[in-house]
Order: sequence, then structure tokens, then C-alpha cells
Amino acid sequence: MISFNKQWIGLSLLMLMLVKAWLIPLVCLDYELRKEYIAKTLCVNRNKPILNCNGKCYLAKKLAAANQQQERQAEHDYIASLIYQVMDTRSGYAFECTPVSFLFTDAVQYRYQSPFIDRLLIGSIFRPPVV
Repeated sequence: MISFNKQWIGLSLLMLMLVKAWLIPLVCLDYELRKEYIAKTLCVNRNKPILNCNGKCYLAKKLAAANQQQERQAEHDYIASLIYQVMDTRSGYAFECTPVSFLFTDAVQYRYQSPFIDRLLIGSIFRPPVV
């Protein structure tokens, strides 16, 4: 039963994507199927037979509206994806800081004795004469 529901959900989403992709061809098909009705009732220039519009003004308006809607949707999707990337709150990227305690030992004392220390002592300068 669950897989059957998933199939219906998948098919419905597929149909929505196809309708979005085929929006402009569907508008043109609608115009071709209802050309006489559009020319008689919906055409802006129906009272001016000299222009010989036959409803093309209605088609142009619908196509412009469809293009504008697709551009707005694309812009909205792009902005939404940017916001989602910036505001991504998955735990993999979360900064977690655990306090670290350091145990300080006594300072290390270095012993260094210069080889010239003997020459600096006063006692080494004053010696009895050597015979």
C-alpha cells in the first residue's frame, strides 16, 4: 500500500513538472484549438477587421505572461537556493566546541654553562708564577 502511494505521488510530481515545461506549447495549442472563439470574443482588435489580427494579440499576451511567470519562478528558485545554501543548518556543518583544560607543569629550567666561564672568574686570573 505504501509503495502504491509513493507511485502516485511520484506520478503527480512528474505531471506537475511536465506541465511547467510544456507551458508555452500548451498556450499555443490552446490558441490553435480555440482560434475562432478567441478571434470573436477575446481579441482586443475584434472591432477592427482591417488589422486581420484573428486573436494573435491574445496569444501574444498569454505568451508574454507565461514567459514572465517562468522568469519570476526561475528567479525565485535561484534566490531560494542561495538562501538555503547560506542558512543550511545540517549538523555536519555545525561548530561544536568542547572546553579543553590544560595542566600547566612547572616551568622547565635549562642549565647552560658557557665554556668561557673559567676565564671570567677572577681567581683564575691570579695564579702563582710557574717556574
